[in-house]
Amino acid sequence: MIYVSVLAGFALLLVGGEILVQGGVALSRHLGVSPLLVGLTVVAFGTSAPELVICLIAALEGAPALAVGNVVGSNIANILLIIGISALIYPIAVSRRSLKRDGTVVVGATVLFSLLAMTGVLAFWHGLVMVIGLGLYLTYSYVTDKRDSAASEELARELDEMGPADAPLWISLAKLAAGLGAVVWGSDLLVDGAVETARQFGVSEAVIGLTMIAVGTSLPELATGAVAAYRKQSDLALGNVLGSNIFNIIGVMGVVALVTPVEVPGQIIGFDLWVMLAVTFAFIGLAFLLRSIGRFQAAIYLVLYIAYVAAQFLGMSGLQAHTG
Repeated sequence: MIYVSVLAGFALLLVGGEILVQGGVALSRHLGVSPLLVGLTVVAFGTSAPELVICLIAALEGAPALAVGNVVGSNIANILLIIGISALIYPIAVSRRSLKRDGTVVVGATVLFSLLAMTGVLAFWHGLVMVIGLGLYLTYSYVTDKRDSAASEELARELDEMGPADAPLWISLAKLAAGLGAVVWGSDLLVDGAVETARQFGVSEAVIGLTMIAVGTSLPELATGAVAAYRKQSDLALGNVLGSNIFNIIGVMGVVALVTPVEVPGQIIGFDLWVMLAVTFAFIGLAFLLRSIGRFQAAIYLVLYIAYVAAQFLGMSGLQAHTG
């Protein structure tokens, strides 16, 4: 039964990812904004829904390691795993203009979250600060995207490449809703199967959150990013990851902290937060300098992610041996 859940989850994610990309691109035409902005907002929020649901449940049920580990692990997976796979499918072109705004916010949000997490407990006022910051960012993104002349010219070129938009707005919204529903349902099935499998092998709660659940809740981003890359909508693939990382750390954790205080495990403060910071700084810096993410760079990202996951399980094995 566990394996049926995993396979069904994969199928829903793949189908939902395709529908989500189609709906996101169509919506950008109707709203008169770029696919990047849609990726940063509608698609990113939708693909972050599994993180929000799982983190709320984990925090309320007294499993803070799983909640915080899910968000931190998801952000690491989004960059190393999702960008790595997407760029392997089709190299991602990077707009310096967009990266200056959105990349800066990703770095700033990551630093803010890390500083707050290092206090040991994410309290109500921490959550309030993060949620207000997210609201300001979304407002600023929409206004600048509409007013920037360079963005308008880029949008015109993108719309020409997409071809005519014959479908009415309600169909675009219906595709978005169906796609989001499929990826959330699929990720839920997949995570349930993965967690049950992991627990059969005695994996710790923190490691489950940082690896199994983090990858499971990042699969909507993977499905969406892979489909977007295949369709050569690189802006949507990149915007999806940047937006999801912002939503995860100041949106998801902000909302969870507003509902209940969240204790941050020492293991995550001592190691995983620093990995997330290093990966984020390196990714944004290299993307800005190179102006593209090619297949060689993507392969390096995937190797680094495999090394990170291996370090989690090796560290757990070493701890068990020492305790024993």
